[in-house]
Amino acid sequence: MLALALAASLMTVSLGPGAASGSETGLRGQDPTESAPVALDDVFVEGRRFDNLARDFVSEVAIPARGRGLARWRDGVCVGVVNLRTEAAQYIVDRVSTVAEGVGLRPGAPGCTPRILVIATTDANRFTREFVATRPRLFRVGGGGMDLGHNALRAFEATDRPVRWWTVSAPVDSRTGQIAVRLPGTVNGSGAAPPFGSTAQQYAPQISSTASRLTTQIVDDTLRSFVIVDVDRLNGASLEQLADYIAFVSLAQIDPDADTSGYVSVLNVFDDPGQAEGLTGWDHAYLQGLYATERTRLNPASQQTEIVGTIARAHRARGAREGAAAD
Repeated sequence: MLALALAASLMTVSLGPGAASGSETGLRGQDPTESAPVALDDVFVEGRRFDNLARDFVSEVAIPARGRGLARWRDGVCVGVVNLRTEAAQYIVDRVSTVAEGVGLRPGAPGCTPRILVIATTDANRFTREFVATRPRLFRVGGGGMDLGHNALRAFEATDRPVRWWTVSAPVDSRTGQIAVRLPGTVNGSGAAPPFGSTAQQYAPQISSTASRLTTQIVDDTLRSFVIVDVDRLNGASLEQLADYIAFVSLAQIDPDADTSGYVSVLNVFDDPGQAEGLTGWDHAYLQGLYATERTRLNPASQQTEIVGTIARAHRARGAREGAAAD
């Protein structure tokens, strides 16, 4: 069974980009047609109204782990795709890696161990339940502030969405990347009992800290992301649209229940494949904002405010370019 095979090897051996596993699954394509909700590139309403639009979009799609700030990948990201034909799998790997590179991340080299794992199946609910049951600690690590919790995991197993995703993140030392919460089974040093060792120190995270009323040394890094594609539910979306959708939900913590019907976003492609060919202005601006924010501010809300500012700047820059072209 695919779930058992993946659980046996995941995170312990290298999986080359675009690797195929099990039965190969094809994807249907469909030419996109024109549609009408709000597109970032087409909005020319200045001032407070646009700021509200941007703030609403960010509030709708962002979903950090409980009690934490928005997480993002630290330096680079390795993408693996299984159970698709080689050409389709490689396209998804290349596209997600390209989007990642566009926000400043280093794409994984061939043969790297995937931290974004995309799995295609024709029975997503059954596969997901088996996968979670086989290796539950891949999904609920046990540290505080690392996932969305038990109820969200149950929803992940049972959803009827064409694409589902689960992200694991961790509070880390911003300078070293060392995890700043205790994980079950993690021991520092020899693990010896007193008097040869200190139990409290051995089981607690070892980080240095600089106190401040305005900043924090602890930020949130994404550790891994699972994306499961139910190929029978894609509703005519093309491979290009699917790849961009996967890029968006794996590079950021995106709320699967977000209502983005009022915006032109890749998140809407399974409801209306004609709305967008791939990542839109809203989506690109959101990712750019997420990876440009200063994460060490103590107030978690400041991160979302910075993303809103990035979207607004992208909008103004677009308007300025079009104004210059008209002159």
